[in-house]
Amino acid sequence: MSDPSTASIVSTPGAHPTDSAAPATAGQPQSNEKPRGLLGDAWRDLRRKPLFWISATLIVIFLLMAAFPALFAPGDAVNGSLSRSLNKPSADGWFGYDVQGRDVYARVIYGARASVIVALLSVTGTLLLGGAMGIISGYRGGWVDGLLSRIADVFFGLPFVLGAIVILTTFNGSGSGNSKAEIMGLVIASLVVLSWPVVMRLMRSSVLSTKEADYIVAARALGAGTGRIILKHLLPNCLAPLLVYGTIMVGSFIGAEATLSFLGVGLKSPVVSWGIMISDGKDFIRVAPGLVFFPAAFLVTAVLSFVMLGEAVREALDPKLR
Repeated sequence: MSDPSTASIVSTPGAHPTDSAAPATAGQPQSNEKPRGLLGDAWRDLRRKPLFWISATLIVIFLLMAAFPALFAPGDAVNGSLSRSLNKPSADGWFGYDVQGRDVYARVIYGARASVIVALLSVTGTLLLGGAMGIISGYRGGWVDGLLSRIADVFFGLPFVLGAIVILTTFNGSGSGNSKAEIMGLVIASLVVLSWPVVMRLMRSSVLSTKEADYIVAARALGAGTGRIILKHLLPNCLAPLLVYGTIMVGSFIGAEATLSFLGVGLKSPVVSWGIMISDGKDFIRVAPGLVFFPAAFLVTAVLSFVMLGEAVREALDPKLR
């Protein structure tokens, strides 16, 4: 008995091509829709989710606030007048004024810039460093895999907050005189150094489950080099877990930056960030609770937006969750 799956592909000698094709298409409408890949299916699924559109809209607003804060708050976020110290919200200052007479609304808007920039650059650095380590470890294997895995275990053993405090107090302690760019660079470096092992583990596991696939073996048999196999075959098929984790990690890093700034070891004045505002306003929470409430509300909304987007992307990329 012949295999029906091969009979429709391989034609017998002397048979007319239209004879075998006609029964297969008889009574069936022809579709011009091109086959979609993983990302195409994910985008089609995402467009149907209200959670995706809500989180994406909020994220776009926060990105615009970070890039063009003057569009949302034309006021001065750095300088103030003591005559307006702790004034209540009004038409002139929607969120009121802090103890130094600075516009809280303007500071909340401008605070998005430092928090978003630190989070995005930290995530980019973490994905690049951890992804590269994971690809090398998973593809090479052997003693290279063992060495990189043990190095990652050492960083896994460091408590995140304690490690960040040690790094930042060493290089950004009181009296260090660092500029805005240097302060932000130190915070970004500390987040990257303490977070890359998680990305390394994710990429390593993806590479280990993919490198023995048939198309990888075929490419290697045809003489493809290591660089071509990694860039053309391994990397595109291992990015899905990193996209999901990277999206969620942006929200986590926004919260981590605010935590370090609140503790006094992260961003410092003259940088404006939500964590600094919460730290400055905690002593006046009974007199002016808006000094803590408004930056905390923006912080929570930003973190939840990226977490919700990451969950939506995870469900779209995982066929089992559709």
